[in-house]
Amino acid sequence: MNAGAPIASALYAAPGAVRARRLLVMLPGVGMKAQEFVDHGFIAALRARELPVDVVIADADADLYLDGSILERLRGEVVLPAMARGYDALWFLGVSLGGMGALGYAREHAGQVEGILLLAPFLGVPGTIAEVRRAGGLGHWEPGTVADDRERAVLAWLKEPGPGHPLLFLGYGRGDRFAAGHALLAERLPAARVVTEEGGHDWETWAKLWQRILDRQPLARRPDPTQEPLPHAKGGPQ
Repeated sequence: MNAGAPIASALYAAPGAVRARRLLVMLPGVGMKAQEFVDHGFIAALRARELPVDVVIADADADLYLDGSILERLRGEVVLPAMARGYDALWFLGVSLGGMGALGYAREHAGQVEGILLLAPFLGVPGTIAEVRRAGGLGHWEPGTVADDRERAVLAWLKEPGPGHPLLFLGYGRGDRFAAGHALLAERLPAARVVTEEGGHDWETWAKLWQRILDRQPLARRPDPTQEPLPHAKGGPQ
């Protein structure tokens, strides 16, 4: 792919006459194709639950993450044109590096993202994750200067959720190569928003996790914040 080319995207509108209330932007990881979300049943699972959700799958080049332009390009080429259709809320599904993209977008645009569904998200290089683990978890970690480090900036944002912070749901395989980072995030989420499966960093595992996350009905309605723990409350996988 060419990082200078426009981000390719495909819209999958919810069937029926009722206008979809939410837009879900799906972001694949490195080496993944947008069509794989379709091939592995992600769209079909939404339709089976008759959710009023339109989906846009964005096929962003990995170089956009490397040169730091992903958030600006994603906003201008995918999110704003899609949101012009008149949705009530914006959600993301991020897989692997796509998870970092979704988190980074929500951090940059506080209050504009209602929720993020994370499947095996890339949260940082091994050295950074090990640093957080040595500190005793995100709650005890001191991020230091984050201005020029996008990964540390996202982790610092996850450490101290503030106004406009989106709802986060996390799913990962217990044998995933990024599982150490996933476990750190799981500690900061209510248990009801974390699911795990046997498996690794692969579509078979993610498809199972996707079904289980949807069974929690994150896209059906916004949970009442008075009825569940705050985003920084300690939880764990189920």
